[in-house]
Parts: sequence; C-alpha cells; structure tokens
Amino acid sequence: MMGRAQLLSMLLFTLSVAPVTAADVAGTWRVTISTPHGAITGKASFKQTGDVAAGWVGPSEDDPIPISGILKGNKLTIKTSPQPGRTAAFEKCELTVDGDKMAGAIDTDKGTIEFVKSAP
Repeated sequence: MMGRAQLLSMLLFTLSVAPVTAADVAGTWRVTISTPHGAITGKASFKQTGDVAAGWVGPSEDDPIPISGILKGNKLTIKTSPQPGRTAAFEKCELTVDGDKMAGAIDTDKGTIEFVKSAP
C-alpha cells in the first residue's frame, strides 16, 4: 500500500514535468499606454509560433514599429525595435496575458500598457 508521502511525491513530480502551454497572443490588439502625461492609443498585431511572438505596435497599421516577444506561460515579454531616427513609447515591457487582455508596466516605470484583442 502506498503511503500519503509517496502519493504526494508522485503527484508533485507529475505536475513539475507537465508541459506549460504558452498563452495565445496571435491576432490584432487595441493598445492603451497610460503615463503621467496622458494616454496614448494605438494598435498592435502578433503572429505566434510556440513561445515566440513577433509583429508590430504603433499608432496605426500605417506607422508600425517592429516588436518581438517571448512567452512563458501567461507572461509575455516584448521588446520594440524602432527604425533609426524613430522612438517608441517603450523599449521593453512584461505583460500578463489573461484571455483577450494583456497588461503590464512599461520599462523604467514610465506607465502602464494594456492590450485588448480586437474582433476578427
């Protein structure tokens, strides 16, 4: 007969080796950046392969800034890559993905950012 400690050990081992599925961030998103100086709105689009996300963010589809990101569970860390001579509202941020919303702080505590998935 298996003791409680052995059963608990087996359960914890099974949970520790279970794969963590990355959140789904593919699609188009409405973006709001809130800073002490006011709100900035825009759009973003991601394509996703496994735990790697890439796409763009900007005021519109006509003015994109490339972004890349890595997903770990429900955390997405993204980095902007503006063209020379351009600036972005943030360089890096970590987002918590919760279904059709993602939210987090932009680098160096300049403010917060929220992504809301757009209908297809």
